[in-house]
Amino acid sequence: MQLDILQKNIEARGFSFRYFDTAAQAADYLTDSIAGKTVGMGGSMTLLDMGLYERLQTHNDVVWHWKTPGAETLARAASAQVYLSSVNGIAETGELINIDGTGNRIAATLYHREKVYLVAGVNKVAPTFEEALWRARNVAAPLNARRLSRKTPCALKEELKCYDCKSPDRICNGLTVLWRKLGGVKECELVLIGQDLGY
Repeated sequence: MQLDILQKNIEARGFSFRYFDTAAQAADYLTDSIAGKTVGMGGSMTLLDMGLYERLQTHNDVVWHWKTPGAETLARAASAQVYLSSVNGIAETGELINIDGTGNRIAATLYHREKVYLVAGVNKVAPTFEEALWRARNVAAPLNARRLSRKTPCALKEELKCYDCKSPDRICNGLTVLWRKLGGVKECELVLIGQDLGY
């Protein structure tokens, strides 16, 4: 990964960009940057491992369905001023890719936000759009299906790949590609961390 090229391409597409060597540094930055807001969080092992829910909750109204399951929580998160999520693939050419099963996570990153933070480790970065998309489908989605003990071929079979299955347990039902910052979001920032985080 060439960090300077990635940053240049991300910023050329209208996104903000921050890089931190460690998850602890990124967590400090996010904790200091978000204050007095309603904050929604999408399902993310990265955010969980960083302890962001607990840290942000001390000075924000934080809504996360991983802590309080239910449709009401998903609706409240979707209407929050600030939304945090991770991504499943980042192309050095600047595209940001996400796959979702329910749709709450990708939907909440697209519209009516003061700010969206997309937080990810360097393991999500691939040289091209095609490789980032391949990673999202054939690495991130199967690993998440296995984590959730889904009855899908990608979770049950030995080979880690997308089988484009028709299982009702399928978690890759929707895909978003951010080619540029969307007009309905005031600011969208990629927070990249120099560690392997999440799937």
